[in-house]
Amino acid sequence: MEKTRIERAIEYISKLFQGNGDGHDLSHSLRVYKNAMSIAKAEGQGEEEIIALSALLHDCDDHKLFHTENNANARSFLQEEGLSEERIEKICRNINSVSFSKNRGRVPETIEGKIVQDADRLEAIGAIGIARCFQFGGSHGRSLENSIEHFYDKLLLVSKELNTPSAKKMAEKRDKLMEEFLKEWGEEMN
Repeated sequence: MEKTRIERAIEYISKLFQGNGDGHDLSHSLRVYKNAMSIAKAEGQGEEEIIALSALLHDCDDHKLFHTENNANARSFLQEEGLSEERIEKICRNINSVSFSKNRGRVPETIEGKIVQDADRLEAIGAIGIARCFQFGGSHGRSLENSIEHFYDKLLLVSKELNTPSAKKMAEKRDKLMEEFLKEWGEEMN
């Protein structure tokens, strides 16, 4: 049985992220994909394949991991798949709207972009966000205290910049968990 385009995308990124342990790996991309598809279903909007491919490929040219230009890894896969230039551009625009640090205060123009941005940002908060914060920090030589500062610099701000009602609802519980964690951290450190 022939694989679907989504299955081939998963295969592609699993090779690309092999050996990565800083929180931007295959598991992260698959969770972003799952989040994106849940948000799209709840919102009842957006073109499914554009959302799926944007979510799966969102980190395959991340400047923290790769030294590529103009979404070279994503474009290579999408061209090999025979997508039109128009669809490739849509996906690349969505990918480029994901990064929190590069897109603070910017709202993507399309519903697909909004959904993928929200899906990735949900990964930065809650239990998974806490784990990824320390995973990334440890792999980059950050102290525990420096990782805690990251909560105040980014993680506690994420839900204020979500685009869709569904993502905002998903974020509520995750925000509460992070606040509880920081309260407990403060008590244990004193």
